[in-house]
Amino acid sequence: MKWEAVLLFYLFFCCHNIFRLTVNCNSANIEITMRDAAQTTKYADMFSAIGAEPRLRIMQLLLSAHPEGLVVNEIQAELEIPSSTLSHHLDKLRNEGLINVRRESTFLRYTANTEALRELLQFLYAECCTRNQAVKPQEIVQICT
Repeated sequence: MKWEAVLLFYLFFCCHNIFRLTVNCNSANIEITMRDAAQTTKYADMFSAIGAEPRLRIMQLLLSAHPEGLVVNEIQAELEIPSSTLSHHLDKLRNEGLINVRRESTFLRYTANTEALRELLQFLYAECCTRNQAVKPQEIVQICT
């Protein structure tokens, strides 16, 4: 199983109450939208960002704390990542648009950007109902219910 499929399974299984991915496969005339190179590069960069084990753990933690999110000290205590390393990972996730940050007094509060994750999942399986139907959306949706 490719890592993208594992990621999709994880996000649907663990985060189904946070956001919903809508897939319409009933139409015989499904329009295939060609993604431009910039969009493909954007999503590749997002996958690259969450492809590192510490950053995937950070995403898991922030999704489990959605919608309130966590301050840096809470993330550090939970994951036991040194502060300088954690800062690097949070910057990478933020730069790719996967997490949001807001200042609360002297603290930085991080939250998962569920809209970006929804877009990423839609991109990954945009053609799931066309071609060879390797992934059947109705089977994925059943995991969420």
